[in-house]
This record gives sequence, C-alpha cells and structure tokens, in this order.
Amino acid sequence: MKATPPHATPTGRVLVVDDHRQARESMADVLGCAGHEVACCSSGSEVLQVLDRETFDCIVTDLKMPGMSGLELIVQIEQRRIGSQVVMVTAHASVSTAVEAMRHGAFDYIEKPFDVDQLERLVGRAIHHGRLLGQDRCGSAQSGGEMPTMIGTSPTMQALRSRIAQIAPTPETVLITGESGTGKELVAQAIHAGSPRRDAPLVSLNCPALSAQLMESELFGHERGAFTGADHARIGRFEMANRGSILLDEVTEIDLPLQAKLLRVLQEKTFERVGSSETVRADVRVLATTNRDLQAAVAEGRFREDLYYRLAVVPLHVPPLRDRRDDIPQLIEHFFQRCAARLERAPCTLETAAEQLLVDYDWPGNVRELENIVTRASVLNDGRPVAADELRRWLIGGGEPAAGPGDVPVGLSLEEMERKLIEATLEHCGGHRAKTAEALGIGLRTLTGKLRQYGYAPREKCRRAA
Repeated sequence: MKATPPHATPTGRVLVVDDHRQARESMADVLGCAGHEVACCSSGSEVLQVLDRETFDCIVTDLKMPGMSGLELIVQIEQRRIGSQVVMVTAHASVSTAVEAMRHGAFDYIEKPFDVDQLERLVGRAIHHGRLLGQDRCGSAQSGGEMPTMIGTSPTMQALRSRIAQIAPTPETVLITGESGTGKELVAQAIHAGSPRRDAPLVSLNCPALSAQLMESELFGHERGAFTGADHARIGRFEMANRGSILLDEVTEIDLPLQAKLLRVLQEKTFERVGSSETVRADVRVLATTNRDLQAAVAEGRFREDLYYRLAVVPLHVPPLRDRRDDIPQLIEHFFQRCAARLERAPCTLETAAEQLLVDYDWPGNVRELENIVTRASVLNDGRPVAADELRRWLIGGGEPAAGPGDVPVGLSLEEMERKLIEATLEHCGGHRAKTAEALGIGLRTLTGKLRQYGYAPREKCRRAA
C-alpha cells in the first residue's frame, strides 16, 4: 500500500456517495477540512448523472444503498474509464467483498466505524495512487477494448504491428524492451487488447515508484496487521488481474528477494499475501517492460537468471524513434490534432524547415520527447506556423544532426551510453533536474533514481525544480 507522508498528502476533488444524509455530510466535512474540494450524492444513479459533466480524483461510496449498490456503482464507474479512484465504505467488511470490489476497479475499502484520520489517509493515498500511476495513460486496472492507436507506416512499425498480432492471441509471458519513451506501455496495451483476456483487466505496476516492502504488498496484497499501517486486509495486483494481464513496468527495479517470489508466481500461478500462509491462485498473463540490458544485469548478479528466462519467453523490442524517422511527420500531426482537441483551438502547424529539423533530430527521449515538444509548441503558439528557430532551443544540442557511427566511442555498454547522455543533458540544462527529465522524455522520479545510482548527491551536482 502506498504511504504518503502527512505533510505531502495530495488534495483533490472528491465525490462522497451515501444514502444517509448524516453519514454523507460527516464524511464531506472531514474531507473538506483536509483540504479537498468535496461534492455529495445520495444514490448511484445521481452519481452517474454527475459524472456526465464533472470529473473527480476520488469517489467515496457506501456499499449498502437502495437501488444501485456501491458494488454496482463501482462496475459502472470502471466501465466509463474515467480514471477516478474509488474507495468503498462498508459495515460488512470481508476479504471476499474487498476482492470483488477491487476486481471491478476499487482502490481500497474502509470498514465502519472508522476514525477521521483513517478516512483522510485512505483518500489521500487513493489520490496519490491515481496520479503516480498516470491514469491518463495506462491506469491501475483497465479492461480491454479497442486496440490502442499505434502511429506510423514505416517498415519498422509494420513489422512491430505484425509481431504484436502474432503474440497477442497466445497466453505466453512477454518481455518488452526498448529505450525510455519508445511506447512500451502502449505495446503492452495492444497485446492485451488483442488477446482472449481483453474483457478482463490490464493491471499495471510502476516498479521504480515503490520501495521493496510496498512493492510486495502491491503485488500480492496483505492481511490486517501484516506491517505498520496495515489496518485492514487488501488484495494485490495479481488478484486484481485474475483472468486478465499484469504489466510490470521497468521490471529490473524489483529487488532480488522479491524476484524469487515473482518467479514462483510465473511457475506455479500461486502466492501468499503478506502476513498470510494461505495460498492464493491467480490466472494472470505477465507482460514486463525494461529499458535496461537484462542479460548484463544477470551477468552482474542484479537480476535472477531463472527469472530472466521466465520473463523472456517471447521477447519483443520496440525500436527507438531515430530508427523510424519516416513516421515522425505522422506523429507530429497526430499530437498536434490531439493537443488542439484538448486546448479547444485550431491545430498548430510547422514551417517546412521546422518539420525537417524534427525529422533530422536524434530524439534521445524518443516518442515521449516528441510529444512534449509538440505540446509545448501548441500551448505557446500564437497562430503562426512554428519556425525552426523556435523549436531549436528546446532540443538537446540545438537539434544538430547526430554524430556519425565513427564518432561513437567503441566498447561502451548501453548503460554507459545512457549515463553519458543523462550527464550531458544535465550539464546542458544547468543541473536543473526537471528540465533534464523533460528533455530526455523521462519522469523526474526515474531521473532521480538514475542519478542516485551514479552517486549524485541531491543538492550537489543537480538541484530540484524551484
């Protein structure tokens, strides 16, 4: 379970649902005093009407309500895929009730009677959870549906689509490799959407975001009292993903002791919740991603060899953007159209020289970096076609063509090359972490983790965003 320090608890928009006025108003008062913007509804049908016109970070709903029950409401909310985290309130708590609610997308539950601090902490964790896992991209529990859009008609992209079409219908574990920002999560979504499991959840876990203890609890769940702060039982991602798929994003960040437990799940399809001796069985297809050289990690003793072979049953490599330059104009157009819809304005356009600059650029942050550049251009655009000089200042090295093969140092590993790129970008950005992460097309948390590996002190060679 994700813990958020008291001083860092995020606030957001919360919808409280309960047919009893006193209970509804009491929860609203508590959450309002905690700094949240709170709205209330007295029934599930009223909630669905409100959700047609408003969005919320968290929905707190009672289980027992006349008409539409809280569990039925959770199913309706999940089908809408609106990204709201749902907390269920019940006086009839049981693990089976929690399992059913969480399989339909609930974040967690709280048992009556509860104290003020319990409710505040749980809602804070739910909001933090939704933001951390990026509900606008992959979500914590997505059901299947239409195949995600994969832009590009280059031979490289056609080959990737063909490979996905071969892999998706099978039950095999897939290891998706590629540099940061290439779209590995999108590929995982496409595999799930093309599989027989498409109508069950695709549950994702961002491995670098969690400590070892929290990661074990997130994967396998825990019983009440299993550790400090575990005030009630909770199921993990594998149970949530039963009959569906689980995406382990950046799987190399799982530490060695937990790798052994993950190996057992892959081999036997069974595990125990933290603090329990009861064996749980889950039918889950595992999709894993990494931007690292896993074979090198195995050789260095940082990753189990037996787990590597279990994960790499079907390896799939996502190419960097520089290897599919023919797709760049299509991607630019796609991102401009999407930004225009979001900003409610006409799509931005580029001068010919500006588009050529983007086609020739080496894109160290790959598609994610390109999307960031297009978004920035759209937000700052004054209606004129964007000139090359306007874009050049946002590109690493001013958008100069990449060095030829003869200029690349021979014998460097991919990890060494990655480190040199990160350090060069950090220096170019004056030690500013947020700008460096944006330029590289990676998250600030990911950059911080890599700098920590390289031995950078938090306030020495790099400084945080003001």
